[in-house]
Amino acid sequence: MRLGWAIVAGLAVGAAAWWWTTRDEREHARVERERQAAIEAEAARPVLYRWRDAKGVLQITEKPPKGRRYERVEREPSEGIEVHGDRGADLPETPR
Repeated sequence: MRLGWAIVAGLAVGAAAWWWTTRDEREHARVERERQAAIEAEAARPVLYRWRDAKGVLQITEKPPKGRRYERVEREPSEGIEVHGDRGADLPETPR
């Protein structure tokens, strides 16, 4: 009976020691997962590029121009629903 309790206690102490000694590795893995998720989220954000062509006309494109200076314009996606007031202009008036 004592041998059984000794084995259980040894397993518990071993599991606790393993957990204690690997906590830094788990924390590092968690931080790395969060960093990777942030990189993927940044890459998923829509981006536009603003630049001027040879005639000086302002261009805004989804791909950067080759051989020209450009400015990266961050686009924030719209949150919620956009309502435009001109949509009901074709609807007939309702009787009062």
